[in-house]
Amino acid sequence: MKNRVAESSRPATFVPPGMPELDQSGNPVSFFEFWPVWLVYLPVALQWSLLSLRYRSLTLPLIANPAIPLSGMVGVAKSAVLRQAGSEASGWILPWIEYQVEDAPIPEQVSRINELLPDAGLALPLVGKPSIGCRGAGVRLLQSEQELHAYLSRFPVSATIQFQQLAPWEAEAGVFYVRHPGRRQGEITSLTLKYMPYVVGDGRSTLGELVARDPRAGRLISVYRPRHEAHWQTVIEQGRPYRLVFSASHCRGAIFRDGREYITEQLSKTLDRIFDDIPGFHYGRLDIKFQDLESLREGRNFVIIEINGASSESIHIWDRNARFGAAVATLLGQYRTLFRLGQANRRLGHRPPGLRALWDAWRHESRLVKQYPAND
Repeated sequence: MKNRVAESSRPATFVPPGMPELDQSGNPVSFFEFWPVWLVYLPVALQWSLLSLRYRSLTLPLIANPAIPLSGMVGVAKSAVLRQAGSEASGWILPWIEYQVEDAPIPEQVSRINELLPDAGLALPLVGKPSIGCRGAGVRLLQSEQELHAYLSRFPVSATIQFQQLAPWEAEAGVFYVRHPGRRQGEITSLTLKYMPYVVGDGRSTLGELVARDPRAGRLISVYRPRHEAHWQTVIEQGRPYRLVFSASHCRGAIFRDGREYITEQLSKTLDRIFDDIPGFHYGRLDIKFQDLESLREGRNFVIIEINGASSESIHIWDRNARFGAAVATLLGQYRTLFRLGQANRRLGHRPPGLRALWDAWRHESRLVKQYPAND
């Protein structure tokens, strides 16, 4: 399937291979889509308090995924789940390595990384991302040694970077999966298509003008302009798709569409096989790249980029057509499930950690995120 540029009375749009056309009719954003996160999560905080009384534990959700620290709620390395994967599950995960930034000259560190890459089957271009972080913080595409050098130079000493193979496909989705302890099958509770926003050049308009005319991007200039300031006044040639976001994170400006219609029994069975090989993981979202929707529905031709734990969202709530009440109901349902999973694992002998562990992990992640380089 070829890359597609569609034109109508609206500005031209670009959709990568494997994704359905991006419907831009109607409202470009929902009325609550870019509210402060704390405001959307206020009902969750209230419910957490009530469930803590019911289950007699403030931190019960932190053992929902006993295979990883704090169930992956906060301050946990991206590799924590990936390291639990056996040979079957690892075959679905894009190859990766970790590197801890040293107090040493950057050229020496680049040389060491270049020595590590071949053993993992990796080579430039790569995706670089902080091992500890969320919402796409610090994620960049690294296409040359010069870009790798610049990326390393902006990281704090002792921070850990995950370098990962660039996926062979551009189509992307977030798939939420829940599997209760002792059950042979899990459930896909949400599937969301992730669109990277593009503007398409007309040979006359600057990047800034193209963004301003786009129904959605024009509302998010404050998100896109700092990232593309160097090219903001550049005229984009006729027909050239210009990508505004690399990391498929909603808060960075990616576009999400509810894809629950693409959930199938075949895909669920494939995920069951994968999580048979990741013991102690019961709840979270897989971020995946896939070849096309047909093969995704058949549970094949996709690769896993990340497996996110307890703090991950069913991201269909950020579809521009989502209703606020339904979005809140989804979040409340997620956290009820976390408590139930925690209760089941407590009965199996797992003990919830104290609040201090959660607080320390949150502070550690918050300090690191402030020091990461800007995103692409």
